[in-house]
Formats: sequence, structure tokens, C-alpha cells
Amino acid sequence: MMYTIYLVEDEVSLNQLICSYLQREGWNVVSFTDGEEAKSAIAQEPHLWILDIMLPGMDGYQLIREIRKGNESIPVIFISARDSDLDRINGLELGSDDYLAKPFQTRELIIRVRKLMERVYGKVLQTGYSAPHLAQVDYPPYTIDRQARIVRENSGLEVELTSKEFDLLQYFVSHAGQVMQREHILNEVWGRDYFGTDRVVDDLIWRLRKKMPELRLETLYSLGYRLVKR
Repeated sequence: MMYTIYLVEDEVSLNQLICSYLQREGWNVVSFTDGEEAKSAIAQEPHLWILDIMLPGMDGYQLIREIRKGNESIPVIFISARDSDLDRINGLELGSDDYLAKPFQTRELIIRVRKLMERVYGKVLQTGYSAPHLAQVDYPPYTIDRQARIVRENSGLEVELTSKEFDLLQYFVSHAGQVMQREHILNEVWGRDYFGTDRVVDDLIWRLRKKMPELRLETLYSLGYRLVKR
């Protein structure tokens, strides 16, 4: 099951940063920069909302009221630059589950999201075919040891991957079933500071396919790539 998070944050750079960190955890993320835009997506019922309080069009308080009209149980985390007791109390009264004041460490938000999701949906959060925080992932006929950064076949033979090949494999494993664009892969595996052609993505995928022929890595022309779930 793929868990979906809706993020509503009008500061574009912060929005993109939070999205990046959430996606690295293997969650599907849909982001909005406007309260009215987010309101139109309420009926789709994600697994969790992250709401900024100060938003154009409709603020976070108004938005959570609209969310709660249709569903009282969807978890909501408020984030705000206003670190006041009144904001925290207002958020709790309106039905928020957590509150985080800006500026905050992105990793702290990830921890809070994970703990809240575990509390609401259960201890094991499966994303794609395996939770990304598990140390070992099985993708028959391969076993992927995330901590040791080793891939073995069922026969026990090790698949020799370079560091970048393993990074790419981990990225696809964490997003199994999702269509990943070259630009996104480039940013997440090579980093946003990388300057060069996106053809390096194609070259690395070619090498990964050659070393792991049973890896069902599809090319979706004009869209990107997708690892088929098993």
C-alpha cells in the first residue's frame, strides 16, 4: 500500500525541500501552495495532511475545518512561523494531531510524520512493496541489504554494484510502482548541485539492468522509469 501525504505550504523553496525529504522516505507526496487549491483535493482523502497556517486564499485553520467536515480521523500536522501557545491551542481545538513551529529541522518533521502514521495506520508502514526503513528488502531473485549496501541473488552470489548504482537501486526500491522522471532521479541520486546532462541517468540504468537482469525496471517513453512491484 502506498501512503499519500498532502502538503500545503506557500513558501516554494520550503515546499520543495519538505517534498524531497518525504519522498525519500518512500511516501507519495502531493503539494499545494494555495489553500483554495488544496480545498479542491479534500475529497481525495490522503493518509495525512501537513498544513501551513498562513496561506493565500484560505488559511490552514479554514482548511482543517473543511477537511474535518468530511473526515474526522485523517491525521493533520500544522506547521507555522508563529510559535505561540494560542496557535497550538487553536490547532488542537480544530482537530490537528501535531504542531511544529518554524524554523524546524526537516528530519524532525519526518520523525513526527512517521510516528503519527504508525499510530494511526499501524506499526509497519509499507511503501511500494516494502517499507523504506527496513534494513533488508526482498525483490526476487534479489535480496537488498540497505545497511551493508550489498545485493545478493537467491544463489547467494553477490551482485557487484558501484556506489552510485546502489544509490539508484535504493531510490527505485523506495518508490516501487511510481513513475520517476529523469529530472527527479537526477536531483535525488546525484544531488541538486549536479551540473551535467540527464543522460547519465539512462547510462546508469542501463548498467543496473545489465547487472540485475531480473530487475523489472520499465522505460515509459516521454515520462521516465518505473520499478514494477513484486
